[in-house]
Amino acid sequence: MQELGGKKVGIVGLGNTGSRVATRLEAMGCIISYTSRQHSLPFTFYPNSYPCIREKWVIVNVARGSVIDEVELVKCLVNGEIGGVGLDVFENEPSVPKELFGLDNVAILPHSTACTRECFYNAAQVIAKGEKTIKTYVSLANLKVMIG
Repeated sequence: MQELGGKKVGIVGLGNTGSRVATRLEAMGCIISYTSRQHSLPFTFYPNSYPCIREKWVIVNVARGSVIDEVELVKCLVNGEIGGVGLDVFENEPSVPKELFGLDNVAILPHSTACTRECFYNAAQVIAKGEKTIKTYVSLANLKVMIG
């Protein structure tokens, strides 16, 4: 286990989740680099193809599993070419490379940012509003048919 403060962290996918991760890591004194959302996803991110990534860097992928070549990632982790990785998405879900489980510089979490009480409540509100809109639309459509 290592202390997180002061680490250099690269975040793959700076959407809603990635931005929130970055905010929290920055508060702990981490130096953040990132790739923002891209319409061209998936692209393949090879950890050793970026000269800015060194043995002290930690990579966090909250984008898509397919953006990181996991075979290359395992090699980089085992050889100490990067400091660690945090993943909640995988290249061939639900399959996760077994080599990742034996490494102490890997954090594997479920991809569940939308599984909160508030998220379910908000989804229910959107559905209820949509149902009301659909009923209104159907009523107006029926009225149009009746009027001609």
